[in-house]
Amino acid sequence: MTLPRIRQLVFASNDAEDIGRLRHILDLGEGFVDAGVGAFGLTNGVFALGDQFLEVVVPVEENTAAGRFIDRTGGVGGYMAIFQTDDLAGVRRRADDLHIRRVWNIDREDISASHLHPADIGAAIVSIDEAHPEGSWLWGGPGWRENSRPGALTRLDVTATDPQVLSERWGRVLRAPSRAVGHGIYELELGEHIVSFTPGDRDYLSEYRLQHSDASACLARASDLGLETDDSAFVFLGVRISLSAD
Repeated sequence: MTLPRIRQLVFASNDAEDIGRLRHILDLGEGFVDAGVGAFGLTNGVFALGDQFLEVVVPVEENTAAGRFIDRTGGVGGYMAIFQTDDLAGVRRRADDLHIRRVWNIDREDISASHLHPADIGAAIVSIDEAHPEGSWLWGGPGWRENSRPGALTRLDVTATDPQVLSERWGRVLRAPSRAVGHGIYELELGEHIVSFTPGDRDYLSEYRLQHSDASACLARASDLGLETDDSAFVFLGVRISLSAD
């Protein structure tokens, strides 16, 4: 068994135009609209970056989980983090042992997944998915390889009122030990990926870190759209998107 890895990071918005804005800023390929999210009262756009994915979900019905998230948070923070595992049965067992509710489960020949309740796991919906074969990804759509752009999702930063407790809870589910790195910050090391937990006034997904071949052009496009930017990042739907070339 190998450690889980970050496979997809998700935003939520009330404005469907944000799907196109994200594509424009990051110069992403054609997105996939997953008709399956209609069961949750949503529409979406999924974009491939290397063999990983960014998604924007938009409520199209009343009283959806994403809509309630936006209302509760003011739309500030990431909506969902999706990790890929090769041992979903073990993840489910550990979540159940910790009394973390699984609010959605699917088991197909090509993928199985469980969504963990954000009130129990903390900060956001955490989905753990097992794809068959390992390199596939149903949620990216049938043409994701052809539409992928070079790059990678390398790190997820979580702001937490108690970083140690939250990191240990996520770590027990993901089978990754939490380690203190100073200044009240804790990390989970998932192979090449890091999930960091930093002190703050509430629990939320606060930063996605990406590798991109032309970070400066991305920042210029974000600035042109009126988004908050600095030398290495822009803020999109309340999430700081940090960019690096490597």
